[in-house]
Amino acid sequence: MMGLSNLKAQHIIRSRISRIIGEKKTEQFYQSWRDNAVTKADIDAMAGWGFNSVRLPMHWNLFIKGTPGRNATGRIAWNEEGFRRVDALIAWLKANDMFLILDMHAAPGGQGHDTAISDRDPDKPSLWDSRDNQEKMIALWSEIARRYKDEPTIAGYDLLNEPNWGFQDKNDKGGCRETGNEPLRDLYERTIRAIRAIDSNHMLIIEGNCWGNNYLGMLPIADRNTALSFHKYWTPTTQGSIEPFLKLREQYDMPLWNGESGENSNDWYARAVALQERNGIGWSWWPLKKIGAGNPLEIKTGADYHRLSAYLRGEGNKPPAKAAFNGLMQLAADSRFDRNAYHQDVVDALLGASDRHKKRPSGSQ
Repeated sequence: MMGLSNLKAQHIIRSRISRIIGEKKTEQFYQSWRDNAVTKADIDAMAGWGFNSVRLPMHWNLFIKGTPGRNATGRIAWNEEGFRRVDALIAWLKANDMFLILDMHAAPGGQGHDTAISDRDPDKPSLWDSRDNQEKMIALWSEIARRYKDEPTIAGYDLLNEPNWGFQDKNDKGGCRETGNEPLRDLYERTIRAIRAIDSNHMLIIEGNCWGNNYLGMLPIADRNTALSFHKYWTPTTQGSIEPFLKLREQYDMPLWNGESGENSNDWYARAVALQERNGIGWSWWPLKKIGAGNPLEIKTGADYHRLSAYLRGEGNKPPAKAAFNGLMQLAADSRFDRNAYHQDVVDALLGASDRHKKRPSGSQ
């Protein structure tokens, strides 16, 4: 999102920024970024284009306080910032007759070796190495269920984004050769039981290992209001490319949803959407906006941020702290909807030029 793919994990990006401008100003930047990156104007625009849902990627540390995440009594200490932002998003979506899917994008400890996705710190216990991290994730979903069990704007809970972990073979970093997936299935079953003790209303969504694509050993799921999600990137747009998931849908009588797709050409987007809609598969695109083209909205960057990002990528000299801070705050301001570049061609590829103002069974985030 920030043009710093070489650093991968967000905690590394934050640490590098903090070394230059200090922690106080780093927090000021992140607060401004979160305030501006998604606003009511973004949601209003999405509704006007024809999208009907938003998939919200959640980082556990916006919902649980502190590194240990527990107070002196051993109870989970909740960070209200995350919940306040969910509440605001619900209000904006409700005003537009749209739906929200909550996505556990970065779970406590991190759920995969792909650290750019889960913000995992390899020097600390992962989600799979720590029972405490798993219990935190379950507790967070339980708290979400308690707060939102009667909220009709929420369409579902996407329990864990793109797990990628070799349980049987540690050399299988992505879990693509995994045949048992027992720890993943066990975590899903425990999470589902905890949610259903509170919330019997909302659809639950599970993702397989191998970035959401390996379901071996994970099915059937006893809960009848659970959907399967797969993610589609850089693959052919042929019927055969989705046939394994269609077979799972038929075999286990479960809804099928493509929770993420994107990072390709407009031609590929149009063909991928057509393929999924022909087969009755709902979809969500990734992401709504970022630095660089290829998405509905593009964040433009200024000279000070260019210098900072070049340094962080190892391509330039270290900028003065003042210039780095100014560049970051300008980036946060430029992430706001009214400063974004709108790419109608991308929206047309996704929704069709003649249907841009027609509600479609789709989502975007």
